[in-house]
Amino acid sequence: MSGFEGWEHASRVVADVYFPHELTVLSGAEKPELQLSSVDFGPVMIGRLAWGVDVAIECEYPAAYEINIPLAGSLESRGRGGDVISGPGQATVFSADTPNRITRWDATCSVLGVKFERDHLEREADRILGAPLRSRLVLPDQIDLTGSADDWRRLVASLSDQFSGGTGSLSNPLVSQQLAGAVTAAFVLAVAPPVEDAAPAPRPGMVRRVLDVLHDDPSRPWTAADMAEIAGTSVRRMQETFAEYVGSSPSAVLLDIRLDRARVELAAGDSGLTVADVAFRWGFSSPGRFAAAFKKRYGTTPSAMLRQ
Repeated sequence: MSGFEGWEHASRVVADVYFPHELTVLSGAEKPELQLSSVDFGPVMIGRLAWGVDVAIECEYPAAYEINIPLAGSLESRGRGGDVISGPGQATVFSADTPNRITRWDATCSVLGVKFERDHLEREADRILGAPLRSRLVLPDQIDLTGSADDWRRLVASLSDQFSGGTGSLSNPLVSQQLAGAVTAAFVLAVAPPVEDAAPAPRPGMVRRVLDVLHDDPSRPWTAADMAEIAGTSVRRMQETFAEYVGSSPSAVLLDIRLDRARVELAAGDSGLTVADVAFRWGFSSPGRFAAAFKKRYGTTPSAMLRQ
């Protein structure tokens, strides 16, 4: 997105996607050079933003957390713990309902931003970690993305790479709900300390409960937190137990179930059925991804099976 009438217009467009804010242009540029693209997964929003000039921003981040990942340049801010300077390989965390000031977003700085609705992130953190309910998360002002958070960064980056091809499939309700859950779970597991409690070790019966619901309703937009809640444990414990007793992850099991159901549907070859219909019905973000997974599993393409 580019081509703005003036700074007020550019600021308003960014506010509609992210947060209301007070923008100060530091470099004296007459016209905005803003670049903005985003996709909304409901409680999670991912966007790429570059102002093209030096700016400062004041914001209170109402009802949502914002994680800003510089892809180039530097982002200087002042928050609860003092001054923070983030560049590539780092991320600045802005907590919900907390005044923060970006003192300098430099002209070369392009940011990959992830916005989590406060209620969603806090609720999902409780479910993912198997923690007692709490009023709000306590997150660091800055995250090192070269360590445990790198998997989350790569997931977010891969989703943002699809912006150039349009976001239609990502906005499919079934797909977007699962992607929101995946982005949230990966973030919580990377940055939130595990909760130590006296809960007993999970039993194989927990695996059976999860397998039963996945087989009963594979088209549901399952998230890791959903499955952990049914298991009665944390996401990490559930994954460890699946690895021990099933030899696979819950998400891999769900993928196999969905591929099996999709294969049956394609083999039936109902009139008017398309590969895209089947892909979206079974929770794949695009027909291409569905076709790749299908061919890896069955050695043929969905379209070839549909023609049989």
